[in-house]
Amino acid sequence: MGAPVVPADAETFTAAGALNRRRWFSSTPSWFGGLIGVLLIVAVWTLFAVTKFRDNGAVPTPVAVLRQYHGDGFSFYWTNVGVTLRGAVIGFVWGNVLAIGVALIVLLVPALEGVATQVAVISYCMPLTAVGPIILVVFGGRAPTIFLAGISVFFTTLVGALLGLKAADRTALDLVTAYGGGRVKRMTKVQLIAALPATLSALKIAAPAAMLGAIIGEYLGGVDSGLGVVITAAQQQYLVPRTWGLALVCGLVAGIGYFAIGLIGRLVMPWASNASGVLSSGGAR
Repeated sequence: MGAPVVPADAETFTAAGALNRRRWFSSTPSWFGGLIGVLLIVAVWTLFAVTKFRDNGAVPTPVAVLRQYHGDGFSFYWTNVGVTLRGAVIGFVWGNVLAIGVALIVLLVPALEGVATQVAVISYCMPLTAVGPIILVVFGGRAPTIFLAGISVFFTTLVGALLGLKAADRTALDLVTAYGGGRVKRMTKVQLIAALPATLSALKIAAPAAMLGAIIGEYLGGVDSGLGVVITAAQQQYLVPRTWGLALVCGLVAGIGYFAIGLIGRLVMPWASNASGVLSSGGAR
């Protein structure tokens, strides 16, 4: 028997339905997909909490976490977030300044690229839990928090900055050279602008990495406040809802840093956003 013949009206109806669904998905706001994802995560979380982990209590329900937030009070979380965030921001600034500075030196002296790349790889592969105690013994206080936050962002930003600097338009570089410009002129007139998108993308990834490095630095001891300290205390006291609540707070703060850098990027480089939109719409067609 041959394949069933689909009437032309049915084909038209099916095509129109597919087109309408595509238009509906394309017209939904950008936050809608994120909201659906969050709701699905909460639903799966609740399902596991009331079924598989109901007896041992290792996974609290979202309601239990919310009650823990209310019981602890806003000041408990705000104080510890502020302490950790301060160390993460200082480390973020120092690590990124060093990374961008090394990238500019490599641009002016290309022979140093191999050395800079090796240093970046070493900083990336170096175990933070092994370096942190040494920093704690030598400097004490909150030095491990700042150092681990800085070393966590160095590799990502250096690679992003180097890729961005090398992505400059060759015609524009030749034009500057033709008018008598040297390496410094090519860097300031063309390459720094060309490097902005890749560098800001690297900074977006570096923001959560700095937060993670700061928390690991607090885990090592030597301090009496911060997210790493209270998470350790909650684990030792088996306060499961508080442990989960603190983990969610850490993720929220890291996510805010990521999206804040992205917002700065859209404000600083509106042309990049417009170009991305045009490419996306062209690809859709």
